[in-house]
Amino acid sequence: MLRINDVVQLEEERYRVLTISGKFVIWIDINSAKAFPKVVTTSNVDQWMLDEALRRADDPFSYLASVSVHQGTKAQKIRDERHQLIAPLLADEEIYYRSGRGQLVQARSDLTGTPRKTLYKHLRQYWQRGAIPNALLPDYSRSGGKGQKKTSKKKLGRPRKAAPGTGITVDQSIERMFRIVLDRHYVNDKGHSMPYVHRRFIDMFEVGNPNVSREDYPTIIQLRYFYEREYKKADRIRLRANRISYQKDVRPLIGSATAGVPGPGSRYEIDATIADIYLLSADRQNVIGRPTLYVVVDVFSRMVTGFYVGLENPSYVTAMRALITAVSEKTELCGRYGFEITTDQWPTVGIPDAILADRGELLGHQIESLEKAFGVRIENTPPYRGDAKGIVERYFRTLQAEFKPFAPGVVTGSRIRKQGGKDYRLDATLTLDDFTRIMLASILHRNQYAVLPKYDRDADMPNDMALTPLNIWNWGIQYRTGRLRNASEEALRIAMLPRQKAYLSDLGVSCFGAYYTSKELLASGWLHRNGDRRVTNLYAAYDPAVADCIYLFPEEGSPEYWVCSLTDRSRQYRGKSIWELWASQEQQRQATSAAKVAETTSKRNLENLVSQTIKDAERSRPTVFKQSKAEAVRGIRDNRKLERDAQRAEQTKARQPDRSKPKSEVTYLHGKPDDGGFPDFIDELFGDDE
Repeated sequence: MLRINDVVQLEEERYRVLTISGKFVIWIDINSAKAFPKVVTTSNVDQWMLDEALRRADDPFSYLASVSVHQGTKAQKIRDERHQLIAPLLADEEIYYRSGRGQLVQARSDLTGTPRKTLYKHLRQYWQRGAIPNALLPDYSRSGGKGQKKTSKKKLGRPRKAAPGTGITVDQSIERMFRIVLDRHYVNDKGHSMPYVHRRFIDMFEVGNPNVSREDYPTIIQLRYFYEREYKKADRIRLRANRISYQKDVRPLIGSATAGVPGPGSRYEIDATIADIYLLSADRQNVIGRPTLYVVVDVFSRMVTGFYVGLENPSYVTAMRALITAVSEKTELCGRYGFEITTDQWPTVGIPDAILADRGELLGHQIESLEKAFGVRIENTPPYRGDAKGIVERYFRTLQAEFKPFAPGVVTGSRIRKQGGKDYRLDATLTLDDFTRIMLASILHRNQYAVLPKYDRDADMPNDMALTPLNIWNWGIQYRTGRLRNASEEALRIAMLPRQKAYLSDLGVSCFGAYYTSKELLASGWLHRNGDRRVTNLYAAYDPAVADCIYLFPEEGSPEYWVCSLTDRSRQYRGKSIWELWASQEQQRQATSAAKVAETTSKRNLENLVSQTIKDAERSRPTVFKQSKAEAVRGIRDNRKLERDAQRAEQTKARQPDRSKPKSEVTYLHGKPDDGGFPDFIDELFGDDE
């Protein structure tokens, strides 16, 4: 059934229903510039509907009903004047019929002095555009051809008053140059300015137009007008920005991280930053630099589930330490820093469904055990897309805002000091433990009491619930799908520890240059030196904080592990961390490298001396001996004795006591020998047979 003001389409024409009177429908073609109301029977309308020839159409002028016209504007005055002219005509139903329309319009024209053509135009516009007063608004939006290209033989725009010359009309050749210089120098991420682009255009233009005076060169205003006309605003923004910066900082934000997670534990975000503060060593004697801060955040509730503060660089190893904190009980950790809490105050204990991290930190075979053994889905962000982890990125600024106004040694904009200024690095006061305690206190405050005014709550969240992370977490656990799963803390810790390839040797299992063994390893027979080929492709998990033991996996893909301890050969590393082990080995390598240089020099000198001595001996060796070969061989024993006696005599002479000093009394334990000497057994012990 048709209603007044409906727009329908019959074949190629669209009609607006003006009135329905008994068995007749009066409508008007909304596209024709010469249309008048047309009368059709309702029976014909019904038949067209049954034949599917008549169907409803969109009203192209529906927007006019919501147009707000300010009082006193020119558009408002024109609308009201037009409506006042045709209002008496609209009040008479004869205006819809051809038989009475002409007389009514002629009478109104005579009364107001308005031409009949104008009255017909206003009536037609009123009917075609919705039969409302706003239908009579002037089409100022079409004035000037906004966005359309203007063509004229005469230069368009306001004539110059101060600048010399008259200018030049921008034709197709100039537009082509405009586009070339814009594409080459401006519509990209090079960062050039529009004046620079215009100067490059002038270089190009004057080559092809030597007869045009400099005063008439196309101006930068013409170049900018062409740019804004030919390039859409969205394209201008996108093309001018770096691709990575556009994706991260410029593109429209139309989604929400919360909408993609059904409940607590569905997705954790993890990221690291270098804190904006310099710290002191434990004895407060040395500045040790800026600490690394890892934060793990639950996307649904915004709860900080885990963290890490230390001096190690961001890596898989430190990320695992933060994740171990995230899935473990926190009461002991808080008690270590003087905060007594209950499990209900920090209830994030368990394995999440997914972990979102940067590509570098949670990529590789080391994380596969966490995926396979516990079913955790590892999600990686694209390169240079910190906005993909917007929640955890925002937390860095929030947490650091807690100490920045108060703590000394905070990083400022630049280390360049003005005259008389101080270096903020020298203001460092806090130790690593102090900073960790501040971070832990900030996290406890944020989790329990921080109100999240910009949190996009779901429709079923109660309006009277304060939007704090702890409240959202508890509500999600009760009314949504809690995604955290329980697991053995020790098994989870071993699974999340970093892995390193281990090698079997005669001295034990070699890992990072240290040797380990265990009772299971000894019982396996893998260390016996019986010539059998040893097992290969072994991997061991290690805790970076403890070098005393590793966890060896005897079978690939199996959760079984052997706890191996340091052997006596590697006792130097007992009580140290893996980082200290690496540092010790690095120092040893440096010392060894320096000693190798000295060794090489000494070895070269030794070889040169040996070589030179041999050469000198060869030159001094007689070419012909006085004795025959047989006599020379038979006389070796006698010759040796003569040479030895001569050597002894020489040594005795060299070691004669100083006669100028008084002799000391000699006490003999077994009596003084008859000849005053000692028995000689050299010949019997070392004598040669020949």
